Parts: sequence; structure tokens; C-alpha cells
Amino acid sequence: MPEIGAERLVRLVQERGRPFRVLIVDDEEWVRDVFRDFCRTTEAFEVDLADGGIDALQKVEAGQYDLVTVDLIMPEMSGLEVLAEIKRLHPRTPVVVVTGNATDKVVHEAGLLGACRVLYKPVELQDFLAEVTSALDR
Repeated sequence: MPEIGAERLVRLVQERGRPFRVLIVDDEEWVRDVFRDFCRTTEAFEVDLADGGIDALQKVEAGQYDLVTVDLIMPEMSGLEVLAEIKRLHPRTPVVVVTGNATDKVVHEAGLLGACRVLYKPVELQDFLAEVTSALDR
């Protein structure tokens, strides 16, 4: 039987000896809070939050993250722009795209720019942990 997300995360953290640093990027505060709370269900994460693309890129430039989640549709800077810049700065950092209403074309473009996963809102806890764990376990 395969390990579920939380069990696998615990194993990965034990192997590396420290929690994963995760940046959650979304222009909606409640979405950031939900994903932060998802991460708090396990001690596998240290979480930073960014309220948009500019804030996210400042944080990515200032520190190293093991994973970034980014909303596709944001007002000041699109998630695709944020994704492209993160990949330019840190090509090996996995980026999970989260979207509630993106077209197939935009999702395809996210894949071409280097997104490792796409999650569709609303996101369930088990799906979030499974996708994040899979991205981190690569």
C-alpha cells in the first residue's frame, strides 16, 4: 500500500533533517490561510506567505524555498509571470500552480514554463498534501 501524503512527508523530513521551506502565493488572504493551515497539519513545513507576484519574487530573491505554490490569476502580476521568474531565478525549485478558473491553454502554458503540478480550487487537504509531497519527492 503506498504511503499517504502526510506519512511520506514525515519520512522525507526525517531523511533530510529539517522541514521544507514553502512559499504560498495567492492574492486572496483566505486562500493563503487555508494552504498555510494545510501545511500546519504536519511539522514538515516552514511556511511563508506572499499576497501577490511582487511580494513573492522579493521573497524568492531573498531566500531559498523548497517549493512554491502560486495562484494563476492575480491582479498585479499573473501567476505565469511569477512562475517564469521563479524558474529563471531558481530553475530546480518545484512550483505548484493553483487555479480556480484558468483555461486549458493557460494551464498548458504553465506546464511549458516549468510548473510541476496544477491543482484546481477548491483543493482538499489530502490532495494538497499528496501533490506537494510528490513535487518534493522528485
